Amino acid sequence: MPDTTSTYDIAAGERLAEFVAEPPASGSPNSSPSRGRRPTIASTRRCAMTRGPAVPTPTPGDDVMSQVQFDFHDSVVMITGAANGIGRELAERFAAAGAKLVLVDKSDTVDTLAAGLGGETLTTVLDITDEAGVEALVERGVARFGRIDVLVNNAGIGPLAPAEAMDTALWDATQAVNLRGVFFGCRAVGRRMLAAGYGRIVNLASQAASVGLEGHLAYCTSKSGVLGLTRTLALEWGPRGVTVNAVSPTVVDTELGRYGWAGEKGERMKALIPTRRFATPAEIAHGVMFLASREAAMINGADLRIDGGYTAC
Repeated sequence: MPDTTSTYDIAAGERLAEFVAEPPASGSPNSSPSRGRRPTIASTRRCAMTRGPAVPTPTPGDDVMSQVQFDFHDSVVMITGAANGIGRELAERFAAAGAKLVLVDKSDTVDTLAAGLGGETLTTVLDITDEAGVEALVERGVARFGRIDVLVNNAGIGPLAPAEAMDTALWDATQAVNLRGVFFGCRAVGRRMLAAGYGRIVNLASQAASVGLEGHLAYCTSKSGVLGLTRTLALEWGPRGVTVNAVSPTVVDTELGRYGWAGEKGERMKALIPTRRFATPAEIAHGVMFLASREAAMINGADLRIDGGYTAC
């Protein structure tokens, strides 16, 4: 499960760690090689059986991503789940590229983040499942900056449970944040983009939208829904100047990702990824920024998988 949760569900990493701590016993229903396997069974995946060194993780000193230059000086960018993880990385990199920012998070630490970014920034502490609140925020953003050119729907949660034990309230909360909240953002911002005849929307989905992951029923369902929403909006809005795409990460090396995938279980998960490592926040951010740029005008309805080949196995 990728780390797109920001501050919406800090406990998700703990539940994740508990769920994948041990592989199933030999002969149990979960010991057979299938797409819905526990990520601890590295030997059952074709990719895990192909030996090879890990692709080195980029560092700030030699990160090729640092050589990529984006120019967003004339753009207004709205990011949900902006306080931590991928959202924070996006906020910092869009700010460095000159964008005016509308930052949203459920935590008031988003205000502290904005204070350190410089530039022009509007922040709001908001639960993205609040339909009226999202509409009001977009109105404020347009009133402040005149328009919103780019929307990145990054906020999400990832609680885990076996399907038969899934609590209805937990199911509803996951769909509300991961899918309903994305719809609210797309609709509110999309209306203004359509009126302007231009816009870029990037929705954070997941590798879990394309493969089944055991214990991730609500999460996989919600992220699959994000892909359906993305493709339909791309079809309807593309002719009117608004492109809509998705980015699907693997596990990302953020604080929450490290917490949920520390130690041996993390190494077992890496063994399922052909590049043998997790993604960095910068790698996800640059994928998002390219799709948000004017240079990506012909990319519409796509799902950019930044997963090291996990879903290719």
